[in-house]
Amino acid sequence: MMKLWGGRFTKSAEEWVDAFGASIPFDQELVHEDIEGSLAHVSMLEYCNILTVEEASTIKKGLETLKEKAEQGELDYSVENEDIHLNLEKLLTDEIGPVGGKLHTGRSRNDQIATDMHLYLKKHTIEIMDNIKQLQQALLGQAENHVETIIPGYTHLQRAQPVSFAHHLMAYFWMLERDYTRLEDSLKRLNVSPLGAGALAGTTFPIDREYAAKRLGFDGVYDNSLDAVSDRDFILEFMSAASMIMMHLSRFSEELILWSSQEFNFVELDDTFATGSSIMPQKKNPDMAELVRGKTGRVYGNFVSLLTLLKGLPLAYNKDMQEDKEGMFDTVTTLEGSLKIFSGMIETMSVNTGVMEKETHSDFSNATELADYLAAKGLPFREAHEVVGKLVLQCIEKGIYLLDLSLEEYQTASPLFEEDIYEVLKPSTVVGRRNSAGGTGFDQVRSAIKKAKRKIQEK
Repeated sequence: MMKLWGGRFTKSAEEWVDAFGASIPFDQELVHEDIEGSLAHVSMLEYCNILTVEEASTIKKGLETLKEKAEQGELDYSVENEDIHLNLEKLLTDEIGPVGGKLHTGRSRNDQIATDMHLYLKKHTIEIMDNIKQLQQALLGQAENHVETIIPGYTHLQRAQPVSFAHHLMAYFWMLERDYTRLEDSLKRLNVSPLGAGALAGTTFPIDREYAAKRLGFDGVYDNSLDAVSDRDFILEFMSAASMIMMHLSRFSEELILWSSQEFNFVELDDTFATGSSIMPQKKNPDMAELVRGKTGRVYGNFVSLLTLLKGLPLAYNKDMQEDKEGMFDTVTTLEGSLKIFSGMIETMSVNTGVMEKETHSDFSNATELADYLAAKGLPFREAHEVVGKLVLQCIEKGIYLLDLSLEEYQTASPLFEEDIYEVLKPSTVVGRRNSAGGTGFDQVRSAIKKAKRKIQEK
């Protein structure tokens, strides 16, 4: 088969060479974007009187036919035609005749593929933002039900201070909020059209790039044709944001895995998001959380792979850049799936409030409250810290907790202790009193939930 660009060549490549160089096995994912870009391009060519009304109408009808066939999965692609652009051009020419060849007037595959990827990533970025919003809503739903549910808070995976379970969940809400705004901000750089930049230097045809950009919903055009066809910053920026989102989900996965273990038993994941063992009938494994944690690595890998790919490329387009698509597609698919899985897991998760409450009475996470109590009565905090440390050691040696000590034992340690110490040490009191801005105090948590709801309503 004669290549569409084959006029310069006297020999044809062997089939295995064609197969190695072809991108159609994966860039057919861009079929809808490529047709969309072509429809805008032919409209622009007609608007600029580069094509006649009749020629443009014929091409448009042909493209609409291909679009319908693509939606029905009826297009047959060929490795010999290398990529989505040449495949569609060949299919268009077969459909409407030689006039189909005029579609490529004033453009190159270089600006064409860049346009396709801008369109694709813009669409999926908006979808992912919506997925983040759905997960945030699931978090809000659980948080509203558990403002006064108390859970041990950890640092170094050691019991630290008790916190509201809603407060813990809301930490992830705000991580996701940063993720959302990063994607939102990236749209400013993503929503720019490369179409009309040609291979690298523009074109001699009197095209109107702004017209085509407007038809495609872009805010403007690249100011430099070399930059337009070689820029992949918009993919890197997306992959960077995606990596942070997956990092947040992976951290959350780790907590869900721990919390759903028999040792913690804080939560139970719905059966929909768990699996069993082939030989151990008692097992209920948090496999979806584990998979999200595992898939984080592939998203990181896609990001680093593209960074590495681009680091040594001179301007403008190079064949290396064919390798930019599979990682982008994979990252989109992985991220969208992970966010949807997480929304379902959080929305259907059962919370074992009794276990959480019991655990907050079975540790020394209220020790800081003792130190604060003494400091508030005038004892320097460092001295208060030492007094409390000795009381904790005393409890450990006796196998008891701070609420089990007698008032006499407290007053032996410091005369500043009074009868109210037992009320002060209750986990509910410990949590409720931490009403500094952003703290775990119940009033602060309710205020944070209201603020978060306003954020959701603004989206």
